[in-house]
Amino acid sequence: MHLTPQQKRHFETFGFVALPGLLGDRSAEISDAFEELWSRQGGGHFGQPHDGQRRSCLAPFIDHSERLSTLLDDARIRGIAQSLVGDDFNYMGSDGNFYVGDTGWHSDGWHASVLHIKIAFYLDPLTRDTGCLRVIPGSHRVGDGYAEQLQRSQGAWEELFGIHGRDIPAQALETKPGDILVFNHNTKHAAFGGNSRRRMFTMNLCQRYPEANLQELRDYMSGGARFWVERAYGPAMLATATPERMRHLEQCLANDGHLKELARAARERMAEPARG
Repeated sequence: MHLTPQQKRHFETFGFVALPGLLGDRSAEISDAFEELWSRQGGGHFGQPHDGQRRSCLAPFIDHSERLSTLLDDARIRGIAQSLVGDDFNYMGSDGNFYVGDTGWHSDGWHASVLHIKIAFYLDPLTRDTGCLRVIPGSHRVGDGYAEQLQRSQGAWEELFGIHGRDIPAQALETKPGDILVFNHNTKHAAFGGNSRRRMFTMNLCQRYPEANLQELRDYMSGGARFWVERAYGPAMLATATPERMRHLEQCLANDGHLKELARAARERMAEPARG
């Protein structure tokens, strides 16, 4: 499955696209695998389960599950990636989360050249009042006056505009299990009104980096050190990789040699891995 021309145009113009029911046939399996993996990994933080008080994050996530790793092989997910970031796209890792309460406005990056996208899987029904994803259409365009103003204003929006984050003009993307949301890393997004156990995980993908930009790729991958990640991918992702899957892993595997030392240094200065 590839995106239609209209879906691609929507993504390119507004910075996101919603695909209702795309993985409805796998929603129960995905939810079961999420719970099994979280239980097996001990909640991701020193064997402690999610306590409902603050966000818990486990990264990488799907890489530790043979079942969830197959999402990278699913023709529908692969088709989204090929439509937006090319046939030779890179898989850039994943994170699994229990969110608590509100998540303020932010971008996951501010990439001017190489396109990075996030595929988000929400495992519980969510509405605008119960923590669904909100996005600001058009906020992804580096160099555009509107998007650049939002980027400069980030972190001070209530002070600048005199309104709560939930009242920032935006589109609320209400979801049910099986729906898929895809957005540009640059796109400003947030969530408000969520409960203390909002389950979601993501897959991050990008265009293959040109040889001239490989240091930029390594710098991006360095961010994984705060999760104490020593390799680009987890064991199940690699152990079960087909030749087709390896095509989307090879560039990061060839450029992750610096992570082990960065993760060691992070362990020395951090009491626990990052929570987001």
